[in-house]
Amino acid sequence: MPLSFRSKSHGNIAFGFFNIESDMLLLEKYFFFADDFCRRVIEMAKEDDSGIKRFEHPVYYIADPNDIGDLMGAIHGIRFTGFIGKLYTLFPFPEDPEAFKQNPDGFKTREIVRSHIEPFSAIKDISIEIYKDCQAKIGSYLFDKIVFHELIRYVWQGGYPRWKDEVRPEYVRQMKDCIQKSNNSFFKGVFSS
Repeated sequence: MPLSFRSKSHGNIAFGFFNIESDMLLLEKYFFFADDFCRRVIEMAKEDDSGIKRFEHPVYYIADPNDIGDLMGAIHGIRFTGFIGKLYTLFPFPEDPEAFKQNPDGFKTREIVRSHIEPFSAIKDISIEIYKDCQAKIGSYLFDKIVFHELIRYVWQGGYPRWKDEVRPEYVRQMKDCIQKSNNSFFKGVFSS
């Protein structure tokens, strides 16, 4: 389930997993797979902390909220609109609340997910940047260091409702390992608590 995070540029914005059978993330109108996010974080963590570090990344972009769909309506099985509605017709919300856990094998549904997002979206190249002054930017969304760390921890935890059986995909484990070994001051404290 996406959660609200405070950006410096747009106020509160939604970020997170939105279907337990997919490892796709949304950031407002940007959609991308969790392993892409983890790879970009790994690349940033391997860099030194001098100046701006910029990485280009293609995402699916859905401009029209109607084309994104109604997440709560789809979860409750009453309104299946847009891309999210289409995905929930394929992978409905579980009847048993105990089964509401993020599937660590969600990457196996990527081809299905891609085939359903493409009619609703356009590919947009965005930049992911970290700044020496403790800020990070994903596309047009600017975050302070603390909130960007929260985004990383959200992916590590499997969002809400967390990873099924606390089993994480390899790319998520690699991200944490790289952050913990990083000499880049921007990543200090991500997993300290």
